[in-house]
Amino acid sequence: MIDPSCPAGPNGYSDCGLTQALREQAEARNKPLERSQAWKSVIPRAKKVELLLLDVDGVLTDGTIIYAQGDVESKCFNTQDGFGLRILQDAGVAVGLITARTSEAVSRRARELGFAHLSTGNHDKVSAYQKILVNTGLSSVQTAYMGDDLLDLPVLLKVGCSFAPANGVAEVRQRVHYTTVQSGGHGAVREVCDLILEARGLLAGILAGYIK
Repeated sequence: MIDPSCPAGPNGYSDCGLTQALREQAEARNKPLERSQAWKSVIPRAKKVELLLLDVDGVLTDGTIIYAQGDVESKCFNTQDGFGLRILQDAGVAVGLITARTSEAVSRRARELGFAHLSTGNHDKVSAYQKILVNTGLSSVQTAYMGDDLLDLPVLLKVGCSFAPANGVAEVRQRVHYTTVQSGGHGAVREVCDLILEARGLLAGILAGYIK
């Protein structure tokens, strides 16, 4: 709040008042973000995550599927999600996809982002998940999964840290450790990436590298 004792100039403003307002704005920019209790409660679990696995439709996308001529399937991916996944991998957390559908667009996106694991066309997601555990030597506690529908529940109930986007079905959202504020295809995955990075104590340092 601006000090009411600051004398106002002819235009209604004062130098000391403006200085104080600018100082308060600078302080606000440097304050840590206010996190919800739900965010804070999942931090201990997220801190242990070494591998983040994702469903695709409804998670990396908004769930919309577009068919063009020649049975070409189109999907829209969020660039902020992609950047968050790159940062997460740079921080040492592996990323992979487990999806029941087969799509060249998905495979291409996985290659572009350098995902370590890609399981497509597999309705038995638990089997795919268990194979990944065997191949990586990780325990379930060290893995996280994000899904939005009933087909994802078997894996969500096995991982150490489970996530659902805001657009996930109610039966999924009520059983996961954290539901994002954002919806799938609109920043939900980025939110999870930031949460895991914060849990590992890395998010503040990453931000500092861009504002120095």
